[in-house]
Amino acid sequence: MAKNGVAVGIDLGTTYSCVGVWQHDRVEIIANDQGNRTTPSSVAFTDSERFIGDAAKNQAALNSVNTVFDAKRLIGRRFSDSTVQRDMKLWPFKVVDDSGDKPKIVVNYKGVEKQFSPEELSSMVIRNAVVTVPAHFNDSQRQATKDAARIAGLDVLRILVEPTAAAVAYGLEHKLTSSPTAQKLVLIFDLGGGTFDVSLLTIRKDNIEVQATAGNTHLGGEDFDNR
Repeated sequence: MAKNGVAVGIDLGTTYSCVGVWQHDRVEIIANDQGNRTTPSSVAFTDSERFIGDAAKNQAALNSVNTVFDAKRLIGRRFSDSTVQRDMKLWPFKVVDDSGDKPKIVVNYKGVEKQFSPEELSSMVIRNAVVTVPAHFNDSQRQATKDAARIAGLDVLRILVEPTAAAVAYGLEHKLTSSPTAQKLVLIFDLGGGTFDVSLLTIRKDNIEVQATAGNTHLGGEDFDNR
């Protein structure tokens, strides 16, 4: 709980993002302006305006070079990273080196060529927040995710790895935290649009302990589609 009101939890996904809040003793998912519980992690630019989420995805076929997605696969990475170079061959939009070995996305917005960092684009998709990241994100990727949230004006209370977030939700749903002696061994299988994690956790009252974790930050539904 934030000092001034509640904090939202954000799952900033590779393909879709979701926002939830804990209130009335349960997690409530916040619908976007289209009434949907998830929002495409896409941003599009045209000669007249910028589109976010569903609106961006709906016009992508007619404006592919200026519709950006998969920003999570660039965040915290270097332009020279082999995975970035491989992904660039699949994206319709242009990615360049900003001269510091950091990737920048190039788009045409209102008739002017502009460059955006992955953090700037991620901040457009989603004031107090807990943000989740894949279990295998390194320090640079976690910091870049926090930077994206702060660019959006969010106060990041905590960065939480996705398997732990799932375990917290499981514990709350099954009331495991109500008894001081309750304990459960839980396997979290998290296959997303761009990442994959498997974690084994022990859940006790007020305590979640990660016993083991494995995964791949570059394996998800999109990779299945691309093969």
